[in-house]
Amino acid sequence: MAAPQYWALLLTVCTASFFVAQALKTAPIGQFFVFEIQREVYQADFNPVSKIYGTVPNDPIVFKCNKQFSPDLPAWLRFTQRHPHDNGFLYGTPMEDDKGKNVIEITVINRRTYETFEDTVIINVIPRAKLMPFQAEFFIPLSNIEAVLPPSVQFDIKKDVQKMWGVDDLEFVNITSALDRGGLVPLPLAGHFEGVYVKLGSEGYFSKCLQGVGTTQHVRECDAMNKRPGYSFEKVSTDCSTCTVASTCVQWCRSTLIDLSNPEPPPPVPTMGSGILETGGEFDPPESLPPRDFFPDYIATVIFPFVLALVLFLLLAYVMCCRREGLDKRDAMTPDLQLYHHHTIVGNTCELRDLADTREGVPPPLSTLPMFSTRTGERSPPYSSDSIPLIMAQQEPNVDTLPRK
Repeated sequence: MAAPQYWALLLTVCTASFFVAQALKTAPIGQFFVFEIQREVYQADFNPVSKIYGTVPNDPIVFKCNKQFSPDLPAWLRFTQRHPHDNGFLYGTPMEDDKGKNVIEITVINRRTYETFEDTVIINVIPRAKLMPFQAEFFIPLSNIEAVLPPSVQFDIKKDVQKMWGVDDLEFVNITSALDRGGLVPLPLAGHFEGVYVKLGSEGYFSKCLQGVGTTQHVRECDAMNKRPGYSFEKVSTDCSTCTVASTCVQWCRSTLIDLSNPEPPPPVPTMGSGILETGGEFDPPESLPPRDFFPDYIATVIFPFVLALVLFLLLAYVMCCRREGLDKRDAMTPDLQLYHHHTIVGNTCELRDLADTREGVPPPLSTLPMFSTRTGERSPPYSSDSIPLIMAQQEPNVDTLPRK
């Protein structure tokens, strides 16, 4: 009996792994929506047999999300996953234009075995649940976006803001990374964070604590603090913020209050005309163009460059020809002893040249011949270079010329 039950369970698990699971989520307009994609849900789908033995592997998993029949997500929806061993998050705030059903396809990739699994999440954007005309935005510098998205962290942030606001009906309007607001990418070191903007809304008016953000004293103190680098975490006199966890503490000088109770009227709609231009008469072209004086253009393009080139030529000729020292001036500035040496060298050179010219009929000396006998003076034909041995061993190759003991 055990074998049929085992195969039935195995068949059920294998069959369920091929079906696409669909989850239905609702997102009210104007309220923050977040959906956590948990790795543990998909770990056993890559190895269904492991469910029988109660062992679930811890493989690195990467999620890829896109709208159905589209390569990207909807404009209001974002996705983040810091590491393959972390969960993924779909988050965003839908607006009036985003009303309707959004089918999100989730592709799960196992980085160890490179297996894939597909899942589908349906996000239904419903009408606004309630109005939140009073909103406040806070900046959390010591946190990242994926660290603020879990429900437990959002509960801590809402609890701290409730103490400052004095109301209980608070709802998250938006949570945005500082990188999406033009912030700098932090260094991949401990203690460096990208920062997160958190916006909450309520139907109740701002408390006196929050109203201090709009005072001139608050603006003056924050401007003075921003001019001093390294002091951005000091508290100003209007700061009444509280934080349960250090990583969720807000930077009070970057807080903003938004009052939507009296919205500005929309601009007037432009009136539509008939689309036909009014008659303004026929076009009457001129018979002849007015005369134009080209003499200033001729002076600027021809005469002025020519005069400038002539002046530069004369200046260069004066420098090259009229500013030379001359032989007389050079000789007058040269010492007599140096001139005497110079003239002596020149004279001796000329004398040697004259003597060399008068030796044309005199035979050359014997020392200039290639080979001669100093005793008899006979001339011998020169030896060829290949007949003169360079080494004695070349003359008698069978004779060992090395010294022996």
